[in-house]
Order: sequence, then C-alpha cells, then structure tokens
Amino acid sequence: MNTKLIIGIARSLLLARWRQTLVAAIGVTFSIAMFITLLSFMNGLNDLLDGLILNRTPHVRLYNEIKPSLDQPINRAAEFRNSHNFISSIKSGITRQEIYNSGPIMQALRQDARVLGVAPKLTAQVFFNEGTIDITGVINGIDVEEESRLFNFRDYVTAGNALDAKNTANSIILGKGLAEILAADVGDVVQVTTAQGERFPLKVVGYFQSGIQEIDKVQSYASIGTTQKLLGKPANYITDIQVKLHDLETAPAVGKEFAQTFDIDAEDIQTANSQFETGSNIRSLISYSVGVVLLIVAGFGIFNILNMMIYEKMDSIAIMKATGFSGSDVNRIFLVIALSIGVFGGAVGLVFGFLFSVIIDNIPFNTAALPTIKTYPINYSPVFYLIGGTFSVITTYFAGFFPARKASRVDPVEIIRGK
Repeated sequence: MNTKLIIGIARSLLLARWRQTLVAAIGVTFSIAMFITLLSFMNGLNDLLDGLILNRTPHVRLYNEIKPSLDQPINRAAEFRNSHNFISSIKSGITRQEIYNSGPIMQALRQDARVLGVAPKLTAQVFFNEGTIDITGVINGIDVEEESRLFNFRDYVTAGNALDAKNTANSIILGKGLAEILAADVGDVVQVTTAQGERFPLKVVGYFQSGIQEIDKVQSYASIGTTQKLLGKPANYITDIQVKLHDLETAPAVGKEFAQTFDIDAEDIQTANSQFETGSNIRSLISYSVGVVLLIVAGFGIFNILNMMIYEKMDSIAIMKATGFSGSDVNRIFLVIALSIGVFGGAVGLVFGFLFSVIIDNIPFNTAALPTIKTYPINYSPVFYLIGGTFSVITTYFAGFFPARKASRVDPVEIIRGK
C-alpha cells in the first residue's frame, strides 16, 4: 500500500481524536522531561560529591608503608630455620618513610606518556598551641603550583592567596575549622610544636576549606620547604609522590607497575575510594530506574488510548479492510500513530528537560561547607538525551504494537454484519 496514503490516514485518525492524542503526547513529554532532569541533576550531584574527595586524591600514590618485618630473628637461627615458627606481638620493621631517590623517580614519572603530572608531598604530625591547650593537627607539605594544577588546590583556598604559602617564609594555610578553633585570622602567627618537641611560629596566609568539616578541623598546608624545616629534614626528604594519570581507569595496573619498577608501595584511587564509587553507582542506578518507570507509565497511557481508538474506529477499520487494505496496512497505520506520538512527545520532552536543567543550574546554592559551589550541580551529558530519545521511541513502539496487531486482525464481515 502507498506509504503516503498510510501516513495520511494515520494523520486523520490522530486529528480526529486530537484531545486524546494531546494527552498521550503530554504524557511522553512529561516522562522524558523528568527523565532528563532527574538524570542531569543526580549525575551532577554525583560529580559534586565525588569531586570533594576524588579531585583531591592522586590517581596513584607512591609511599613507603610501615609494616612488620618479614624476616624475624628466629627465622635466621639455624636450629629453627626449617621449623614452623609462631610469633606473637610482631613489631614493625625498620622502615624509612622517606622515599629514596625521590628526585630521579619523579623525573622518570614525568617522562611517562601516561602521566599527566607529579606532585611531591610530606606530612608532619604537630600540635597547635592555643594557650595551655595543645590541639592535634596535620601539616601537609606540598608543591603549591603543582597541587593547584593537578588537584585544584587554589579553588579550595577561601581566604588569602595559595601562592603565599610558597612565597612567604614560615607560612601556613589553615583548615577553616582549625582556624575557627584557634581564632586565627589571616596575618596572625600560630605556634606549632612538632613530634620531636621543637616549637615554631608560622604566619597564617590563608584558609583552606575542602567541604568536609572533620578534615578542615585537622589539616593545614605549608610549602615543602617549610615542612622540611619543621621536621628537621633535608631538602630531598619526601614521603609521598602523588601521580595523576591521563586515564583514571588505568590507575590499578599502572600503580602495580610503578610499585615493581621503583620498589615502593603504591595505592591506586579505586582502592583508596571504593566506597565513593559504589555510592555513585547506586545513585545512578536509582536515577535510571525512576526514569525508566516514568517512561513505562507513559507507554501504558499510549497503549490505553490506542486501544480505545481501535474500539471507536472499528467501522473505519472494517471499511478500510473491505476496500482493499490488508492487515499489515492497518498494522502500519496504528504503528505510525504510536510512533508519531512518541517522536513528537519525546522531542518536546528533550527540550523541556534541557530547560528544566538550565533552570536548576541557575538556582543559587550557597553553603559554607562547599565554598566552590554557587548553584545546584547539573550534568549536561549528551548520553542522557540519547537514552531519553531512544527510550521514548522504543516505549511508544511497543505501546502501539499490540493494539496495532489487534486492529490488523479485525474481520470486516463480522463488523459490518453486526451493524
């Protein structure tokens, strides 16, 4: 049968029941719009929550782990060498926290094509002296420029300038929560006592706020040179090498390779933050599930409308079949009706989904816990729109398939005889 004729008949049937057609199209539009909005918002939220940790975490961390010695003295004794020795209260071995030959290792890493950047780091356990009270804290010695380039350090410095930690001698950037406990303003001097009992004055040049309150109450940052001076260590003393890769997914394999190559311990980002990845996957699964349910509900609405249309158009279907239309022609007519509703409603739904996402993206969201966030987070990934459009067509196709098949089986003789 002529395709143009089939499309014309389908158009006439759609316009004859335009109110029902409009209701079905609105159902698809609403479902797709909510599907896009929900996925964009939930994935934007995932990116935000993961970014609080993952953006501040190296893809591969190289360090020397403190662990028990595998070669215990009893195993060296000749009389016990071939015996099964059970040892309790094993002490940690003589392990140096310093990374030996850290300079050549970082130079080799920077020449690796898989590596985006390398940032050295060392950590000092200290006490911040507030009158007669000692407050436990941690000073992270960092290369400020590399830390800002690779881990967005500058974005989390809410007061002062991050580069002042490098350019100002004996300076420190305090965690916002720690600064509030110490009542220290930018420009003040705080007293710090190291684990070795040495006391140093440090000038506050800024505040750091990660968005995780417990971290901001403990951690602070200084230049590597200042931290080495606090610990009484030489200029080549480094305890951590932070590596950022071009491809995050290769971190486990690359970490193992670096550990073997440089004879050092390595921790990849997937191992260090597995709980965050699990949480993101669950939230995404919930979003997709709710969106698919919305589409299925819209499909049932189209199914019911087409069923009612078939009952009301039995005479028309009988006349079409009596005048030469085959069952497959009638089937195509009702599939065209269903797909027309799905395509039109889906296209409008994608537009409204984008508009709703833009509106949410411009709603102010200011909180002291997240200083880098100014509006609600939205992810504009084209994948969401592709999935939404595809689902709208598939859902409406199956919603129209069964009523269309039912219409194609109508016997015109029985319908005309009944009249």
